[in-house]
Amino acid sequence: MSRPPIVASATPTPPVEVDAALRPSHWDDYVGQKQIKANVRIAIDAAKKRGGMPEHILFYGPPGVGKTTLAYLVAATLESPLKSTSGVAIERAGDLAAILTNLDPNTVLFIDEIHRLSHKIEELLYPALESGHLDIILGKGPSARTVELALPPFTLVGATTRVSMLSGPLRSRFGGGTFQLDFYSDDDLRDIISRSAGLLGLNAPREVIENIAGRSRATPRVANSLLKRVRDFSEVHERPITLPLLEEACRLFGIDELGLTKDDRRYLEMLRESFHGGPAGVRALAAALHEDPDTIESVYEPYLLRLGFIERSLRGRVLTDKGRAYLAR
Repeated sequence: MSRPPIVASATPTPPVEVDAALRPSHWDDYVGQKQIKANVRIAIDAAKKRGGMPEHILFYGPPGVGKTTLAYLVAATLESPLKSTSGVAIERAGDLAAILTNLDPNTVLFIDEIHRLSHKIEELLYPALESGHLDIILGKGPSARTVELALPPFTLVGATTRVSMLSGPLRSRFGGGTFQLDFYSDDDLRDIISRSAGLLGLNAPREVIENIAGRSRATPRVANSLLKRVRDFSEVHERPITLPLLEEACRLFGIDELGLTKDDRRYLEMLRESFHGGPAGVRALAAALHEDPDTIESVYEPYLLRLGFIERSLRGRVLTDKGRAYLAR
């Protein structure tokens, strides 16, 4: 017997605090990626028994599948401070030097989108990761000299959506393991949505949770975002969260039963109409859609590829029969 749906009644909470509350703070709360969790826990537990820090770890995969959360869990398990930054924020050698030399001992340094580091920054990072020191060049020309600065022990946790853009030498420095996070199953998404609904004070029926899971693009971040938007819709309209309300909200949001948005459909329609189904180069598609090629590759295409609506060939992107059937509905 299903529980009666209710509308959450709560004091407004800042979005950042809500997102932090939904982020798992214990390994048992982190749903999915079981093999990766087991491997990371072994590396952490072994390091703790030795009284040191684990070797550096790299996570890669689509946006929103839990890479940042894993970095938080690594730090929490080690009872270590966490320092977060991003590859795009480290523009100069001095930026990296300032970060590394100001780390407290046994810090977990998290660099998101680590593939955005320049090659010069990468080369400066190599000795820091391998032998725990930083080489600073003072002066120029024949009078230049290198000063070696010892660094406190730390573990670098890198995260990227574009692992192919990392150089081989940098990837080889992650001795603690390189782990690929994949899309989530509907079963795991249902568990995540149920947990988040409880934390938000919602009591949504099972059919609502299942429907949200199906629209979540196999991604926990999308699932939580859609759940919060549906909560907002129910509160504004002062109606309980039911399946009809969810469907009405998703029509307003432009999210269909597969989780595709108007932008996804525009991509597919552009490929069908302007490029006759392909093959079409990513730059040509990006220009036609007025988007950046990186956005096409990292935002639009991963889920469309998972659905089998497009294919990547040597000559470009091709609309599949499944993609044509979807557009013809």
